[in-house]
Amino acid sequence: QVQLVESGGGSVQAGGSLRLSCAVSEGISGWNCMGWFRQAPGKEREGVAVITNAGRITYAGSVKDRFTISKDNTQNTLYLQMNSLKPEDTAMYTCAALTSLECGLASWFRYWGQGTQVTVSS
Repeated sequence: QVQLVESGGGSVQAGGSLRLSCAVSEGISGWNCMGWFRQAPGKEREGVAVITNAGRITYAGSVKDRFTISKDNTQNTLYLQMNSLKPEDTAMYTCAALTSLECGLASWFRYWGQGTQVTVSS
């Protein structure tokens, strides 16, 4: 069984920073694609950032130049560094993974974590 567990969420003031972590129960090097998604109440889930094992990264336009996705294969952990946070970033953030060669913000992800809440106040 595959398990993904997010951590690092919390409440911050606008302009602040948070680093989200996603610990995976098995070697993430075996997956082609991992990513971060978010969903605010009453809104659809949206892709935030995805990264392939080849190093290709795609960001949503709303977070470009503010968020950075990275991974540590040794620690089996995916990260999302979030800087210059805005109230619009408030959402439940979830990490996910898939083994397909496809890796995009709208790709179908097989494995999901439970999410960690990020709240940005103004």
